[in-house]
Amino acid sequence: MKGGVFNKVLRIDLTSGKIEIESYSDDKWRKYLGGSGLGVRILYDETDENTDPLGPENPLIFLTGPLVGTTAPNFGRFQVITKSPLTGGFGESNCGGTWGHKLKRAGYDGIIFTGKADKPVYINIDEDKVDILDACDIWGKDSVETDLVMKNRHGGKTVTCCIGPAGERLVKIAAIMTDGKDGRAAGRCGVGAVMGSKNVKAIAVNGSLQVPLADPDVFKESVKEWAPKISEIADPLLANGTSGGFVFCESEGELPIKNWIEGNLEGAENISGPVMTETILTGRYNCAQCVIKCGRVVHVKEGKYASDEGGGPEYETLGMLGSNCMITDLAAVQMGNELCNRFGLDTISTGACVSFTMEAYEQGLVSESDLGGIMAEWGDADAMIALIKKIAYREDFGDILAEGTRFASEKIGGKATEMAVQIRGLDFPAHDPRAIFSTALQYATSARGACHLSSFTHDLEYGAEIPPDFNLQKPGDRFTQEGRPEFIAGMQNIMGLFDSLTGCKFMIFGMNEKTLGLICEWLNSITGWDMTIDELVKTGERIFNLKRMYNVRLGQSRKDDILPPRMLNLPRNSGGAEGKLPDLEPMLDGYYKFRRWDNNGIPTDDLLKELELK
Repeated sequence: MKGGVFNKVLRIDLTSGKIEIESYSDDKWRKYLGGSGLGVRILYDETDENTDPLGPENPLIFLTGPLVGTTAPNFGRFQVITKSPLTGGFGESNCGGTWGHKLKRAGYDGIIFTGKADKPVYINIDEDKVDILDACDIWGKDSVETDLVMKNRHGGKTVTCCIGPAGERLVKIAAIMTDGKDGRAAGRCGVGAVMGSKNVKAIAVNGSLQVPLADPDVFKESVKEWAPKISEIADPLLANGTSGGFVFCESEGELPIKNWIEGNLEGAENISGPVMTETILTGRYNCAQCVIKCGRVVHVKEGKYASDEGGGPEYETLGMLGSNCMITDLAAVQMGNELCNRFGLDTISTGACVSFTMEAYEQGLVSESDLGGIMAEWGDADAMIALIKKIAYREDFGDILAEGTRFASEKIGGKATEMAVQIRGLDFPAHDPRAIFSTALQYATSARGACHLSSFTHDLEYGAEIPPDFNLQKPGDRFTQEGRPEFIAGMQNIMGLFDSLTGCKFMIFGMNEKTLGLICEWLNSITGWDMTIDELVKTGERIFNLKRMYNVRLGQSRKDDILPPRMLNLPRNSGGAEGKLPDLEPMLDGYYKFRRWDNNGIPTDDLLKELELK
């Protein structure tokens, strides 16, 4: 391998304090690429059904991809892989910001943590100098405070990822945060709790090394040509961010409302992207290597929910902390967003916990006394904010919510079990599968649980063009089953590539002339490989099936490829998806057949042999 990686992955045993460097064969890099792919390979080899997700034996894996640290547009992200304490199965979370880029420029492709430190520590990486340092004085600080301490100690160019109070308390919906007040998050699957279980508060990184390139002239010329074309998609995302289509999603029946019960929300436009732009937007943020700049910088300067300038809420946050809790006050949702960022909480699962609690309170399943004096009524922004604090610090009913909605619903029992809208323990993101039947199949078969990013098809269903070299046919009407299995499986394979190369998935909207072809072009000119599109797609299939086999080894099968009762039995009562319910089982049959899995959802021996996974 001539370029793209330094072939140096730090392995840090926190129990002994031993720091080593691991390298991998060119064949292993080519088969798994980095990020999600190499991560699941390592996780599969080092854990099993007996591994405690919060035990010292569970590895916490941070990995970049071979395009990270170069000038490849929008390939500056990183992936966190571990056995999830929230779901008990395969766990991963993707994060933007600048930390992954900076780690690569420090000369490392990733970090693997094992063991547990006997007291709080943080890691400082400055190229060849890697130290495990005492963090007792910053244990308890929030993510923004921690970032400032690291910059003061190790220089203003230092980039830090860290946990907040939620991760320290092993809250199972805890996130790993980076980029300080800009609030980029590896949010899903409870990765912050795993970091906390190892007594690691932060990882500070600095470096300025150049990533080696096999053919720099070809690569630079291609980037020069394509970067402006990709940035052409920036107009809507630059203007209003990911929440630009918020009102459209409400009209189509995709937006979560009142814990997924209602079909429409009066006042939804008040927490939309355009309103954010007009009222509290102060700047725009871009991740490393980004030419899109969809991130929001906002400042609520006055009023009850005045807060510091910082990262603004994404679509998912507005949906889960806003509409799903019946809250239409943008300043209040931003306050909730900021608290989640500071405490280190996944805004999706936190919003799910709050809406679950509001419904449980309405139904008389939890009381004001249970909630420490909170009257958790629908639309009450103060209750939402108070519950976020309770979850982060495991206070009162927050201690139960800190285990996730699946646990909370089982703890209460009875009809509460139908109020937790989750799959495999992972709460739904803000996209309703009753509005797009592809989403139903995607959620049911995603390795980490309900995940809209595992195939990322919802925007394509609404009219965005599928890049020609994806070689996929868009299904017809969004409320039909035809064509869904092939479409979802194909997109899962391709999105797995993005998570392994650690690239932004918005790339697919700006490269309609060629997408996989361009990625191959960049990958080959960086690494010196001769990768073809067919090989690249087969690599994505290999990675997806290895994730499946990880969960199969834990006992998962068709019985776990399900939708919660609310999505199968409770149609929306109004709006763009009124009366619609997906029929999952026929889609699963077709999906398994196309995947070459057996009727129980297990990859066949012939397939595993073909993918070199046998």
